[in-house]
Amino acid sequence: MSDEILIGEGVALDARPASFASRILAALIDATVTLTVGFVVVIVGFAAGGGMNQAAATAWSLVLVVMLLVGAPTAVETLSRGRSLGKLAVGLRIVRDDGGPIRFRHALIRALVGVFELWITMGSVALITSLVNRKGKRVGDLLAGTYAVRIRGGQRALPPVVMPPELARWAHAADIRRLPDGLALSARQFLGRTTKLNPASRRTLGTELAARVEEYVAPGPPLGTHPERFIAAVLAERRDREFAHASRVAARTAAEEQQVARLPHGVPDPY
Repeated sequence: MSDEILIGEGVALDARPASFASRILAALIDATVTLTVGFVVVIVGFAAGGGMNQAAATAWSLVLVVMLLVGAPTAVETLSRGRSLGKLAVGLRIVRDDGGPIRFRHALIRALVGVFELWITMGSVALITSLVNRKGKRVGDLLAGTYAVRIRGGQRALPPVVMPPELARWAHAADIRRLPDGLALSARQFLGRTTKLNPASRRTLGTELAARVEEYVAPGPPLGTHPERFIAAVLAERRDREFAHASRVAARTAAEEQQVARLPHGVPDPY
């Protein structure tokens, strides 16, 4: 299987769609962790509330099931951007169909559908769906617009984005808004794969991406600027601005921490 996948704009990503065996292994690890945590919580809960009546016990059990099967997986995948404990162990990540990181909505849909296809049907529905789908998607992935990719050993460093000298002054003065995650990722991956693309596809993709990026830039680039040079200038300027902002924040935080640590009214610090 190829070690590259294509996102919506036809740009190659250094990640392989997860194999069926790796997804099964990750699912087994996650299921084992879930059952273990559930068992421990049940024992502790009933030991602490041994006097609860039948209605309270039923309510407690329902809350526990919802939290374990829906709440916990949703929170974990949202906060980790698609990596549960099982996926982390085998080197997998859940991504959107366009290659971007998943959000709360994607994780929630996967968890809700997973209650049926993973637990109620003992994984049979997910097993069949994954086998017949080219990217190994289960039903939750189909509804959420996601799939699993293998990231361990499948990534190669991309060449750094360099500011075109002739566009440096323009980029420094331009108003560049934050690019959507999917668009920024597409542009970055496109620049890293230009030499591997068919010349006609390269021109088409470059022109399309430049037009989309230009919607977030004012004023536009100088007349006659090559699309790839324009994209490189925008990405390089964004990187430099974000680095400068992060540096200022870190310096300000360090100064505030030092100010807070000082004793008041000029009292000398013995340390």
